[in-house]
Amino acid sequence: MMTERFDCHHCEESLFGKKYILREESPYCVGCFEALYASTCEECGKPIGCDCKDLSYKDRHWHEACFHCSRCKSSLVDKPFAAKEDQLLCTDCYSHEYSSKCQECKKTIMPGTRKMEYKDSSWHETCFICHRCQQPIGTKSFIPKDNQNFCVPCYEKQYALQCVQCKKPITTGGVTYREQPWHRECFVCTACKKPLSGQRFTSRDEFAYCLSCFCDLYAKKCAGCTNPISGLGGTKYISFEERQWHNDCFNCKKCSLSLVGRGFLTERDDILCPDCGKDI
Repeated sequence: MMTERFDCHHCEESLFGKKYILREESPYCVGCFEALYASTCEECGKPIGCDCKDLSYKDRHWHEACFHCSRCKSSLVDKPFAAKEDQLLCTDCYSHEYSSKCQECKKTIMPGTRKMEYKDSSWHETCFICHRCQQPIGTKSFIPKDNQNFCVPCYEKQYALQCVQCKKPITTGGVTYREQPWHRECFVCTACKKPLSGQRFTSRDEFAYCLSCFCDLYAKKCAGCTNPISGLGGTKYISFEERQWHNDCFNCKKCSLSLVGRGFLTERDDILCPDCGKDI
């Protein structure tokens, strides 16, 4: 009676009495299996045979004896390790070579440890604390000052200027008026409350006014056109017996000749040039 043959799936040699490996339900002799499917060791470049343990990391393979730190050569089998530029390093070598030093405690920040980073400086998560209240900052907003970090409430208490108007801290921007700090939105015209930041304004009795309100409230009225004479920005005007005129309005009532720098006559509330006034 004929027995069914049991051959290597690749070379077809009989496997009776021989060691073989099954792959996808097909048998292979050891030689064929290693030639076809054995991984190549990253360290020594030799195949990792069936009688060896194959250690792998990110599609790379090593013999158990070849799986060691690339610096100190100590075995990494069953130990934590770090990868850097295709090299495997034990945690001690990695820390010595690449790990950051904590800005606060000056100790190494070990691989796998949570750390906080800001402008090329690093901290252990538990060392990244507010200089004033000593509480961890974590992922909350903070303000650096003089190589120290502050949570926002502590910074405002210690350093921020207070607005003269609302008494609250000024954290960004702000306006200085009469050597006192204001929020931009608090620095407004005393009369109409429009913001004065970036606008021309003037003051009276230490109160700030926009030019429009100042002219309406305090400027003298031109006897010619009745509009305010601001006197601001070098505005020229003529004054005579408690009356004022814009330069352009100081004209003869009859012939409209400009009387600036000339002699003139008055008839009640009118001003006249000498020619028009000689008939008075």
